Amino acid sequence: MIFRDRGIEIKTREQILAMRKAGLVVGRTLELLRGAVRAGITTGELDAIAEDNIRSSGATPSFKGYHGFTGSICASVNDEIVHGIPGERVLADGDLISIDCGAIVDGWHGDAAITVPVGGPEAVADELLELARICEESMWRGFAAARLGGRLSDISAAVEAHVRANSSYGIVEDFVGHGIGSAMHQPPNVPNFGRPGKGPKLVEGMALAVEPMLTLGKQENHTLEDDWTVVTDDGQAAAHTEHTFTLTPEGPWVLTAIDGGEAKLAELGITYGPLAD
Repeated sequence: MIFRDRGIEIKTREQILAMRKAGLVVGRTLELLRGAVRAGITTGELDAIAEDNIRSSGATPSFKGYHGFTGSICASVNDEIVHGIPGERVLADGDLISIDCGAIVDGWHGDAAITVPVGGPEAVADELLELARICEESMWRGFAAARLGGRLSDISAAVEAHVRANSSYGIVEDFVGHGIGSAMHQPPNVPNFGRPGKGPKLVEGMALAVEPMLTLGKQENHTLEDDWTVVTDDGQAAAHTEHTFTLTPEGPWVLTAIDGGEAKLAELGITYGPLAD
């Protein structure tokens, strides 16, 4: 394993392939949870589903026990932006829930998040569906902007540009994406805003978690007394989407997407670059 400037971990081909295994566990767990979200289920029950699936897949939950966190997922509902602790909260039709999930396989991490309308699209206000849509789209625009030899902030600028061109949403600045590999959170930080052409060069072996968090109103926020759950100051709803990805000579490879990101990248005219096992 080689380490370059700024403490960034550069992975070997074999280590990236190990991260893909962890990423697939995360991706499949999130799809399982997407199907389980419904009115009447508790966030704690979703957490139990996630932990069982992660462990039965031969992986370990990244989040459980992390700095004392008690869940295997973060479950953030409506005005909760991120780090919601799963528990007794009962979901209702019309809620918007963001689910963040991480898994470890052979010491390597995957990390991703989805935002899901409770009761399906027909049950949730159009403005919340649009918030979630733009949040996810902005993440994919970030991947599409990444090139070997480019700069980290090319990703950040692409995320921000898509949000600004399509909405007046708040872009949360206090919580950002990050490097990932042998630990869940590593350098460098990956903000969801900024000017292109800045920061570390994008090179083979880097793995990054890109995770825009958008708010329907203002981006200002605070942490509740549980020391984890982050909520909007104005009580407006939030959305959070995340994937872990890497770059190969062929293009981006989204390690936590079940198809590697092929379909979404193709929509943007980008060739995805999987490594052969």
